[in-house]
Amino acid sequence: MAERTKSTSLRSAWRFVALMGIVSLFADMTYEGARSLTGQFLALLGAGAAVIGIVAGMGEFLGYAFRLAAGIVADRTGRYWGLTFLGYAVNVLSVPTLALAGRWETAAGLMFAERLGKALRTPARDAMLSHAASQMGRGLAFGIHEALDQLGAILGPLLMAFVLRLWGDYRTAFATLLVPAALTLTVLTIAWWSYPAPQYLELEGASKSSSAALPSAFWRYLAFAAFAVAGFPHFQLLAYHFKAVQSLPEPLIPAAFGLAMATDAVAALGMGRWFDRFGLMTLIVVPTLTLFAALLLFTSRPDGAWLGMVLWGIVMGAQESIMRAAIAAMTPSDRRATAYGIFNAAYGLAWLMGGTLMGFLYDHHRFGWLLAFIAVTQLFALPLLLSALRRRER
Repeated sequence: MAERTKSTSLRSAWRFVALMGIVSLFADMTYEGARSLTGQFLALLGAGAAVIGIVAGMGEFLGYAFRLAAGIVADRTGRYWGLTFLGYAVNVLSVPTLALAGRWETAAGLMFAERLGKALRTPARDAMLSHAASQMGRGLAFGIHEALDQLGAILGPLLMAFVLRLWGDYRTAFATLLVPAALTLTVLTIAWWSYPAPQYLELEGASKSSSAALPSAFWRYLAFAAFAVAGFPHFQLLAYHFKAVQSLPEPLIPAAFGLAMATDAVAALGMGRWFDRFGLMTLIVVPTLTLFAALLLFTSRPDGAWLGMVLWGIVMGAQESIMRAAIAAMTPSDRRATAYGIFNAAYGLAWLMGGTLMGFLYDHHRFGWLLAFIAVTQLFALPLLLSALRRRER
């Protein structure tokens, strides 16, 4: 009887992860499809390059910073599904509404709303995923979710390219994204209807917090993640470099990003299995491969650009899957949304500050300093990871 109950619970965990992965697939189709067009669309509405840069940067910062408050609210209220639904609704419905924007200010507001919607739902969703992940392996669960997520990130821009080729109109392209947006909310409703209380998927014996403080291992891990991410170059900077040194022809630069996204999806699955087997030590690939990728990417050689983008995609896959899985492994079940909110806010801030500094160094032709900054951040990250591992084992 106990074996049958355990088997049923495991199947439920798989189904919940699969449903939430499909939700992410359609959501990514929606907003990543739009993000492949918003720069050009803002320019069409009269925005200059500086405005486009500020809108993109501020949107990303708000999208990460707001997750801190969203995670705390989710844990204190226990309304994980409510916040997830509200976040996804704002996230995906802001996108097709861009078809109605007549001014760049309106389009920018909708872009901010899309990022804030993602911020609102991410900590609550990840906390719910972590309950099911305890049944099937946290690395595997978050790896599957990231793989489906990245599939949507590939299909969305491809859909936009197809629509533009047929009709050549941005507004029609944005309106088309109402279809995956509706599918996102439909599958999310099915997931909620099937699993209204996903916390019961958590393995018996999961820890709960006895105080408001998160464990010290989490804070050491957070410091590791901040250093690792601060020295991880944005694709926008890499694309600028590819064009500036002509290491890749301009039409092939989006293809290099597509290769990285495909690598991300495959790497997330492999990394997830390794994480379930080897634990936190799997994350040593993040600082190691970031450093090797930078040495290849910031050259003028085409083979360096292609191989570097493969390594860049592997690191991104690790960041989006096992970095999230690790938080579930070291935090109590009733504090996870808060932990995810703190993690995402720190992640976004570190990437913003590191990316700004790397852009400044690149702009002033200080390539040696740029590579030195990347090397120092990754070398600082390694002992912090080992410290978090030791604290976790204790």
